[in-house]
Amino acid sequence: TGEGVTIAVIDTGIDGSHPAFSGRVVKFADFVGGLNETPYDDNGHGTHCAGTIGAEGNNNLGVAGVCWQVRIMAVRFLGPFGGSTADAILSIQYAALMKANVMNNSWGGGGYSQALKDAIEAAGDAGIIFPAAAGNSGTDNDLIPHYPSSYDSPSIVAVMSTDDHDARSDFSCYGLTSVDLAAP
Repeated sequence: TGEGVTIAVIDTGIDGSHPAFSGRVVKFADFVGGLNETPYDDNGHGTHCAGTIGAEGNNNLGVAGVCWQVRIMAVRFLGPFGGSTADAILSIQYAALMKANVMNNSWGGGGYSQALKDAIEAAGDAGIIFPAAAGNSGTDNDLIPHYPSSYDSPSIVAVMSTDDHDARSDFSCYGLTSVDLAAP
């Protein structure tokens, strides 16, 4: 159920007052609007991801996440106009400093950045797992890399999206050697 595990959701923030999380949002950093103490999500994507990960189950409140007792760390670096590589790096460094066990990354795009790869590898050296979305352009990551999921790093788990028939979502990137697993 995830008891004792902290997952940093590096995304658009989290609605920490949502009843699905039952007070399990443990830290919050906002690299778009400055460090805040109050979880905030002006897009909904980060809250959606956090719900998939850790919405409490067996309570008749909407969805149930994969890990009902996991602690969730909200790290916001994506705003209304996207986010920067520099803020992604700060987010990873913050989550590592705050002792996250896993960093969820349902984002990507842009070119290769050695600094971003270095930040991910430093987190990996600290034992942190880094699941990353394979991408949403429907292309083969073996031929056209999608970062950060395409960095060659042992801590990265590149995840392809599947649909309600357990087949690759039409939009999802894929790759025989560059994508590690598929998930709904």
